[in-house]
Parts: sequence; C-alpha cells; structure tokens
Amino acid sequence: MRLVKSAIVPLVLALVTAPAASAVDNKSADIVDAAAIATITEMEIASARAYTTGDPSYVEKNYADDFSGGSSWGNWETKQSILADMKDNTKNKTTSEVITDLNVRIYGDTAIATYTSTQDSVYHGEHSVRTILSTDTFVRRDGSWKQVASHSSELEK
Repeated sequence: MRLVKSAIVPLVLALVTAPAASAVDNKSADIVDAAAIATITEMEIASARAYTTGDPSYVEKNYADDFSGGSSWGNWETKQSILADMKDNTKNKTTSEVITDLNVRIYGDTAIATYTSTQDSVYHGEHSVRTILSTDTFVRRDGSWKQVASHSSELEK
C-alpha cells in the first residue's frame, strides 16, 4: 500500500502546480504580445508618416529584402519597386494618410496588422482620394520586426 500512496502523491502535486506554472507562462506571453503589438502599431504609424513625407529610410530599414505586396492599384510590389516609386516624387506622392481600425495580432514571431486607411495620393501620375483595406504581415528576425508581405484593396465606392 505504501508504494501506491507514494506514487499518487507526486502525480497529485504535479496536477496542482501545473496550472500555476501555466498561468505564469501566459502572463509572460501576454506581456511579450503587448510589447509586440505596441511595436507593430508604431511601425504602421511610422510607415504612413514615411509615405506622406517621402522618406524612404523607413522602407529601407523595416521592409524585408524579399518583401512582396499586392497593391490596391492591382499590381505586385517589391521593396525595390516601392523605393524606386518613392524617389520619383513628381509621379508618386502621398499628401495625406489616415489609419483607422488598426488591429494587430501576434502569433509567436509573426504579426498580422489589418487596418483601413484613407489616402490622398498620386501614384504613377494618377491622383486619387480613396479608402483602402490593408493586411500587413511582419516576421521577427534576429530580434527585430520586418514587414514581409502586404495586401491592399480599394474599398468599394
């Protein structure tokens, strides 16, 4: 009988202490997620600011070299094509951009940001004022977040 009792006690103790350890892990994960959400939120705001000021340094620093995006204009973009467009500010300029409905979700080392933006811009010489729905994907690489993909669609008028 003693052998049975001693085998049950450690199992009971493990079951009793397991939820407490899990709660600590969840709290730590929540803190990490909150920091990541704040970082991605700031990156989205900084991206809009970079486009309205015509500053390519944000894209150079924060877009992955293998970035790809489906634009609201119906074409595929790369980091290099975006930088080229930013350098030609006579044909490409964002006068204003307002982001609303920003929602950031964290999945380990991946973050997904969805939002609505209203833009007044010139793209390849064509002026427009429109509302766009976007999804941006970020991956944490070597401790920093990089935007790896994006997809945008113009909201139906």
